[in-house]
Amino acid sequence: MVPVWSLWIPIGVSAVLVYFVSSVIHMFTPWHRGDLRKLPQEDAVMGAMRPFDIPPGDYGMPLGGSMAAMKDPAFKEKMKAGPVAFMTVLPSGLPQMGSSLLLWFLYTIVVSIFAAYVTGHALPAGPGLYRAVFRFAGCTAFACYAMALPPFSIWYKRNWVTTVKAMIDGLVYGLLTAGVFGWLWPN
Repeated sequence: MVPVWSLWIPIGVSAVLVYFVSSVIHMFTPWHRGDLRKLPQEDAVMGAMRPFDIPPGDYGMPLGGSMAAMKDPAFKEKMKAGPVAFMTVLPSGLPQMGSSLLLWFLYTIVVSIFAAYVTGHALPAGPGLYRAVFRFAGCTAFACYAMALPPFSIWYKRNWVTTVKAMIDGLVYGLLTAGVFGWLWPN
């Protein structure tokens, strides 16, 4: 067993590498450009919604609230008439990228800590373990980065292409984490 605290170098290096590669993927490639589509008549829809001053948060419409309420004929009629939507409302104004980037970096550290924990409990320190370390660290990191994404497509009808692309990103991040842990595994 290898304690997590003794793996601080691969934790830090893998977190920084994933942060850097994810930035390159999102800023310098067209990979995620089509993830969101422009709403038809965007200006009219925004103008119609603006007077309601909807606070930031996640919303569903129409929202039944309970199984009994979803059986109500009035709710069923709203569903048929549409539109039916799940949406996240953000604060108005330009996005605050600094806090999002900081939270993303903290997340990459947390994922690397989980990879260190699982791999450190599965394997001893020592030479010649690159493939085994790669397997445990990579599988753990991939699971952290990618496996929670499909429920958003299953339940909230997020576009499956967007979900699969994000899971491929998770695979890349998992492989990078695996490579770093294999390379820097203590002898």
